[in-house]
Amino acid sequence: MHAEIIAIGTELTTGAKLDTNSQWLSIELAAVGIPVRYHSTVADSLEANLLVFQNAIQRADLVLISGGLGPTLDDLTREVLARLMGVDLVLDEPSLQQIKEMFTRRNRVMPERNVIQAMFPAGSSVIPNPRGTAPGIWMEIARPGTSPCLLAAMPGVPSEMKPMFRDSVLPKLSAFGGAGNVIRSSRVNCFGLGESHAEELLGDLTTRGRDPEVGITVHEGTITLRIESHASTGAECDAKIVATKIVARERLGDYVFGDEDEQLEHVVIRQLQQRGLHLRTAESATGGLLATWLTNVPGNDKVYLGGQIGCEARLTEIHRPPSGTDFTLVVGDVVDTFTDPALPPIPKICVRLIGPNVEASADVQGLNDPTILKSRAAKTALDLLRRHLLKN
Repeated sequence: MHAEIIAIGTELTTGAKLDTNSQWLSIELAAVGIPVRYHSTVADSLEANLLVFQNAIQRADLVLISGGLGPTLDDLTREVLARLMGVDLVLDEPSLQQIKEMFTRRNRVMPERNVIQAMFPAGSSVIPNPRGTAPGIWMEIARPGTSPCLLAAMPGVPSEMKPMFRDSVLPKLSAFGGAGNVIRSSRVNCFGLGESHAEELLGDLTTRGRDPEVGITVHEGTITLRIESHASTGAECDAKIVATKIVARERLGDYVFGDEDEQLEHVVIRQLQQRGLHLRTAESATGGLLATWLTNVPGNDKVYLGGQIGCEARLTEIHRPPSGTDFTLVVGDVVDTFTDPALPPIPKICVRLIGPNVEASADVQGLNDPTILKSRAAKTALDLLRRHLLKN
């Protein structure tokens, strides 16, 4: 069984709101061994919804829908499903009574428009919603020559959608044999190399179809390996992931700095804590970005002594850390460099690590986004210290 997830709402397609429901549902499905092949996001348009639903039903065994079950005119999910099946919407009296009772408990009069939330495509089933006024819709849609498509339409409100999925939809999937092999995933984070270089070092680990499958993504200089495994039990998945991580670390060496949500600042603070060492920062181009990252790490106050923000002229006066400080990380100004008079200049930031018996530096260049350049400069500074502490 494989799935498609559809998120409905013009606020999503315009970018006014972020679709977090699809991400959450994908993770939940992976935990019970149901892979998701498609994510679709569609505006509040009857024609667009019909087309998306038609395609999903043909290409997925399970379709999960979030949104479009409210009482307003732009909530179209129930009408679209009825048209799709060529049936009428029919009133479900128990659902209407539950909605009325919910308004009564809140000391409010139910608007007549809310009756629509108790209307369901003929032949469908009600998915109870004890937390809101929008019951879900469950349908089994016949498909010629293959198994039926299972469809669950749920509210878009996460606090209603999540318990509805876990309490009502998941048990239905198990009853249909929809829960298959377990899918587990993990991440390994690296810094200091490019995406293609990482793939070259990893070799056959990134072969398509391998289990566990290893994918590579990059964000502002951080390379992340996404390791996904399929097995009949979680323990089997975990064992395969651990074995793959060992090989990946062997091949990538000290480019690897952490797992899962770990960032460079978490690793650096931990290294300093373990050694009882102290750090200060001095930033120009990054304007306190490095200090912000460090102060967001729990326990930073034991090892991070604060930062200074100023221009390059002031920062270059720092030759040795102040008394009581073991290391200073310095981020300089953005400087334009010219490699060809006919081409635009390339911005560059110099970062330095100053400490006992160490003075290391690196130049960070960027061609497009200044925000990314600053982020990479701050990460490069942290990585200079991380690598030094690894060797000492």
